[in-house]
Amino acid sequence: MTHLVQWQPCEKHGWPAVQVKHMFETTLGKMLQPQPVSDAEAEVPYIKSLHVQWQGVSFNDLPSMWASPIDIQQLELDIGDLMVCEGGEVGRCAMVSTSPPHGCIFQNALHRVRGREKNDVRYLGYCLKQAAEAGWFDVLCNRATIAHFTVEKLRELRIHLPCAETQRLIANYLDRETACIDKLIAEKERMLALLDEKRSALISRVVTRGLDPNAPLKSSGLEWLGEIPAHWTIERAKNLFAVRDERSDDGLEELLTVSHITGVTSRSEKNVYMFEADDKAGYKRCLPGDLAVNTLWAWMGAMGISPLEGIVSPDYHVYTSKGELLPEYIDLLCRSKPFVAEVIRWSKGVWSSRLRLYPENFFEMRLPVPPKSEQLEICRAVEADQRKANNLRDSLHLSITLAKERRSALIAAAVTGQIPLEDMDE
Repeated sequence: MTHLVQWQPCEKHGWPAVQVKHMFETTLGKMLQPQPVSDAEAEVPYIKSLHVQWQGVSFNDLPSMWASPIDIQQLELDIGDLMVCEGGEVGRCAMVSTSPPHGCIFQNALHRVRGREKNDVRYLGYCLKQAAEAGWFDVLCNRATIAHFTVEKLRELRIHLPCAETQRLIANYLDRETACIDKLIAEKERMLALLDEKRSALISRVVTRGLDPNAPLKSSGLEWLGEIPAHWTIERAKNLFAVRDERSDDGLEELLTVSHITGVTSRSEKNVYMFEADDKAGYKRCLPGDLAVNTLWAWMGAMGISPLEGIVSPDYHVYTSKGELLPEYIDLLCRSKPFVAEVIRWSKGVWSSRLRLYPENFFEMRLPVPPKSEQLEICRAVEADQRKANNLRDSLHLSITLAKERRSALIAAAVTGQIPLEDMDE
């Protein structure tokens, strides 16, 4: 047998290349209907692409739409259905493994797949996973435009399909093996999360309490700070910072962006899809050591010390230190949870998405001021701690990458007949 499926080379005898439509029933979901058109219709929950991830189908926080009795009868979900994304990350799929809410249907951004003649949709799901990781959907759905895995493309997709009994054997094997790999990956990811929590806790502690656990304390008079070392002082931000409002003449300087995750970085180094103006003349200049604040997202901690010279959006605010606080200490302070909570308190707006931190509010904040020598010790201690943590972090990332590669290779080998069936028995 030749390689009849371009993305799925297989020379296994008895595994013919077939189109999905001949062996599986595929159904596209219902177009969103926000209002009823007859008294017979009911408001029912539905899932959309967001609820279908590779690891499973979620029924949390479901939206609702109106549907007719026929819609509900034809589109109601059941355990064992394979849900496939039509848009977004096309081809992403997962099994319905828990009981859906009563009357739950699915939107037209999803396909529901059920097996014909005892064919196993789990096997098809693993084939789709292989196709995604082989990059076949990029070709099939033309990602140069808005990609869509239409019902026609799904039905005409060709896969190598063994008999139903072999499908079940392979699916059972992959269920067991990938579950073990996924458990390992989850454990590694939990360790990464713990490292991040440890770093956050360390920063929050040392920028407000210092390094000496036995240092005498005094009340700061501020709820967000609590007690601080007795030899530290408290200053209003307006005594520590000044506004820099220098503007670019031509907008040709390096464009910087500010986020709550990475602080101040070059926009060219990040995948940013928001609108970027062609003419950046009049953008604000930002120098190394300046505090740049993303006014719109300051309440999430989107601020930090710039390591670069460049320009930022005129909607941002840029501040220079008057010298009492070291830039490195300021950057750590911006990463601390108590400080971010205080930023939220001083931000103005109706909802979180509309909160803004303006200079007149920022300048009213009270900040801790340790001696400069102690600020430097704090920064060096955090840096040393992170060097050790980064080694472990790099090791965990590598372990996760290798585990994911192992899982992908295992799936590809199983659905192309490279693993002897006798090796798959429990």
